[in-house]
Amino acid sequence: MHFDLQALIQTFGYPLVWGIVFAESGLLVGFLLPGDSLLFVAGFLCSLAKTGLDIRVMAFGCFVFAVLGDSVGYYTGKRFGRKLFDKPDSKFFKKKHLVAAEAFFEQQGKTAIILARFMPFVRTFAPIVAGIAAMRYRTFMQYNVVGGLCWGVGLTLLGYFLGKSIPAEQIDQYLIPITLGIMFISLAPSIFHILKARQSSKNRE
Repeated sequence: MHFDLQALIQTFGYPLVWGIVFAESGLLVGFLLPGDSLLFVAGFLCSLAKTGLDIRVMAFGCFVFAVLGDSVGYYTGKRFGRKLFDKPDSKFFKKKHLVAAEAFFEQQGKTAIILARFMPFVRTFAPIVAGIAAMRYRTFMQYNVVGGLCWGVGLTLLGYFLGKSIPAEQIDQYLIPITLGIMFISLAPSIFHILKARQSSKNRE
């Protein structure tokens, strides 16, 4: 998968990465997209001179489109409100992810906007829940900017500096396990949250 992702990024460059970041941050279909591994691989490719990708341009764009995406998600929640919970499941929308994001938001409060960035599925729906909850937009934007910076820039730079630290002839050897490791780490919080929620539900029964 990551080799396909690598080829796609090399072919379509910045627009592909920024478009996916935007979609995953604020569109209902975003939970299907590979956000964490995408950012890491994009940063990694920026470390290779042959790709012609500039880490400064890539990281800045990821930050901007992450913030914009969350803003769209916020206004989606504010505009459609609780009606979204009545929306039937489809290939591109799963109500259970919206419910999970709401529960996470209730537990973590405003910091959920930052923490959710590092949780697949939840990060797509957290800004929507913030809009539904009528969080003050100025407050939302403060957490949105911090989250976008930590996630959009942080993971991209992580991939870049790891790429710089690996000898060129060994890059293909290390890219597979490192990318898989990033995917596992990013999924771990969501798995833990789901298991914890199920345990709490059983205890209430």
